[in-house]
Amino acid sequence: MCRGALGLLLAGGVLLTGCSGEGSGRSSAADRRGAPAPAATGNGARGGVESGAQEPDGAKRAAGPKESVRPDYLSTFALDVDTASYGYARRTLADGRLPDPGTVRPEEFVNSFRQGYPRPKGNGFTVFVDGARAGAEGGDWSLVRVGLATRAAPPAAERPPAALTFVVDISGSMDSADRLGLVRSSLSTLTDELRDDDSVSLVTFSDEARTVLPMTRLRGHRGRIHDAVDSMEATDSTNVEAGVRRGYEEAVDGHREGANNRVVLLSDALANTGETDADAILERIGSARREYGITLFGVGVGSDYGDALMERLTDRGDGHTTYIADEEQARKVFVDQLPAHLELTARDAKAQVAFDPKTVQRFRLIGYEDRKVADEDFRDDRVDGGEVGPGHTVTALYAVRLRDGASGHVATATVRWLDPRSRAAHEETGEVETGAIEGRLWGGRSTRLQVTAVAAYFAEILRGGELPGAPGLGELAARARTLASETEDAAVSKLASAISGADALRGGRGDTAADTGEGEMD
Repeated sequence: MCRGALGLLLAGGVLLTGCSGEGSGRSSAADRRGAPAPAATGNGARGGVESGAQEPDGAKRAAGPKESVRPDYLSTFALDVDTASYGYARRTLADGRLPDPGTVRPEEFVNSFRQGYPRPKGNGFTVFVDGARAGAEGGDWSLVRVGLATRAAPPAAERPPAALTFVVDISGSMDSADRLGLVRSSLSTLTDELRDDDSVSLVTFSDEARTVLPMTRLRGHRGRIHDAVDSMEATDSTNVEAGVRRGYEEAVDGHREGANNRVVLLSDALANTGETDADAILERIGSARREYGITLFGVGVGSDYGDALMERLTDRGDGHTTYIADEEQARKVFVDQLPAHLELTARDAKAQVAFDPKTVQRFRLIGYEDRKVADEDFRDDRVDGGEVGPGHTVTALYAVRLRDGASGHVATATVRWLDPRSRAAHEETGEVETGAIEGRLWGGRSTRLQVTAVAAYFAEILRGGELPGAPGLGELAARARTLASETEDAAVSKLASAISGADALRGGRGDTAADTGEGEMD
């Protein structure tokens, strides 16, 4: 185990405002230094550093993450706006249990919090980098935050109409107030919030699937839609395959040109009948996804929840997933965030960060294990990326060790995406210098960076990993409480409560690399 400490880098937000372009051409900024470029590399495993330069023979390695040496300094991943992992972890902790480490994804913890990145005026992204050193205790390790933001979500009246097919799990496992009861109330609220020119259909499934309501315009039919929602009762087993297949059939039948066509799956994802493999399920409706561009939005519910299946379904279904445990979270998803969940700003969006080997010795991408893309596939638009809507932000955190006396260029960050309608490729690229590396993380000027760090440290502890320099859970909870007061953000208060709950369940042991001296990290 690694018993060193992790520092954190790059204080003060640096908006990367380098050149942008279309197609496969690179910006002039990217051409100058550290430009992303195809390179044949594999993907690192959880717990190891993403990449880095090989130490000279005989050199003594400083304490820090074990390094997986590669000949390049590129890090490439599909963008991810999922938040289900954090929502489910909070629910599990509230029930007095620690989450299964396999359900903990640090990027989804981080992306659950408001970041405050500058947003572009039009379609596309801004690219933002900041960070901070941890001081003497952190040694020469740092945490770098790379943030991407789309334009603000438009008012509800300005978005395109929606054609939504709700696929609702009514199996026996859904028979509780916080499952099917929560789904009914959520869809009832949504029915009142949707516009007259929106359309909805409703499919239910247990051991078999059936269409309760074909695609129906809201205008003049809200009462009929409410009746269909209220009629749902739990019964029998869980055949997710039947539900998803019937849902896509309904979505194709009710497809509307110029509208946001979505399948919305609401389930505890505890499949026990029919096909239970996500890839096989989606392969059977592959033509609907490819020809009609219908994406899948997953909404998870329940204290027992099939996280792996839901995540895989939405990843392969070109969509994203969230988790709701109560009425407050449901309203946030179905009302407050509705445009971001319905409309697309970017398809197949990928990010590539090119670290400069002259200044960077090692680096590791924290999380995104399931979203990594081969470096050479960054500009291959046949390779799936992530789907991002208006109002979304995406954050990637890196553990970085700079070379002794490093000065100058640190990294070039590039995001590439396809226009949802024209499929034209666009890029936005910027770079950051060592001159931005000032200040310590804790007590620094960026409270949002500190919240991001707390969320990432918390996730890494829960999944059994270790980041050098991470505070113990007790200290982490205290820092979260301070940040909640400084930001006046209720979401950060809930984060502090979740960390305190985890600390209590672990008996206040702390459980971090920093608690036990030095050594090598798994």
